[in-house]
Amino acid sequence: MKKFTISPLVLAGVIIISLVIGALIWRVSSPYFGVVRGFLSPQLENVGSGPWSIGIYKGESPFELHDPEDILNPVLTAKDVKDVDAKFVADPFMTTKNGRFYLFFEVLNRANNQGDIGYAESEDGKKWEYKNILINEPFHLSYPYVFEWESNHYLILESHEDLSIRLYRAKSFPAEWQFVKSIFNGEHYVDPSIFRYENIWWLFYTNPQNDALNLYYADELMGDWKPHPMNPIVKLNKHIARPGGRVLVHDGRIYRFTQDTEPRYGIQVFAFEIEKLSKTAYKEKIVSEKPVVTMSGEGWNAYGMHHVDPHFINGQWIAAVDGRCGPSSIPCKTYSTRK
Repeated sequence: MKKFTISPLVLAGVIIISLVIGALIWRVSSPYFGVVRGFLSPQLENVGSGPWSIGIYKGESPFELHDPEDILNPVLTAKDVKDVDAKFVADPFMTTKNGRFYLFFEVLNRANNQGDIGYAESEDGKKWEYKNILINEPFHLSYPYVFEWESNHYLILESHEDLSIRLYRAKSFPAEWQFVKSIFNGEHYVDPSIFRYENIWWLFYTNPQNDALNLYYADELMGDWKPHPMNPIVKLNKHIARPGGRVLVHDGRIYRFTQDTEPRYGIQVFAFEIEKLSKTAYKEKIVSEKPVVTMSGEGWNAYGMHHVDPHFINGQWIAAVDGRCGPSSIPCKTYSTRK
């Protein structure tokens, strides 16, 4: 009997073709395929863009937000920053205290191209007054995720250049903060997003490639953080792996917001409901194939939106968002999505 053999080149070709076909089948059958299929646009070509600015959106739902008529967006731009030469402002996180609104956000300093943390205040959530830079370290800072625990206000920051996740506590809220500790060390942790659910602390972060989402948990905020056994929760998907704002726990349900970074960074934000969460299990589903916020094609958010921080206040949802201008010589402050 004649022995049948396959040349190495033919075998390699078969393997490559099989991998390509397998990837296509996974892509189409994936529950996230609609995210890729439905919202790609010729506007996404990387032809240049303007700076990021901060806006306030409202809505009847945290997943259906709009640019309200009673707010002139953007509410904050780089031109509002007075204590440094700012290139842009972005990543806004909001909180309230005694009826007053506070925003914490990244300020990119043009002098060293480094992110610092600034803040602004408002009496009504509509008109905002920039105050000053709060935190300036020798490395880049962004994503100032503010939260309250046991009568203290905390900020957890992205400081991936320092290979850490840094935790700060308000010594005198809102203007004075002190470093507490690095609760994570040793990796490039991008956009860490923390929340508490069923007496356990949970924390998402992605990698610099924006294609993997990891989940950790701890019994105590200052305690021993452990990796979830299903990590990475999301892998090889730049459309849904990078956190895009506060993890929302509302009426016993959990939602995470995720920014779309493919084919370029900061296009739009989607929402996922976390259906099952325990120290051993994780399951999620997309809330809608329609993005929560997306680039408008004109004005201050023409070229992208990549952050949502929603809060239910006085019977409605109000969210801190950010947006990026399209390429133009007109200052971003003059843009408006309303005619």
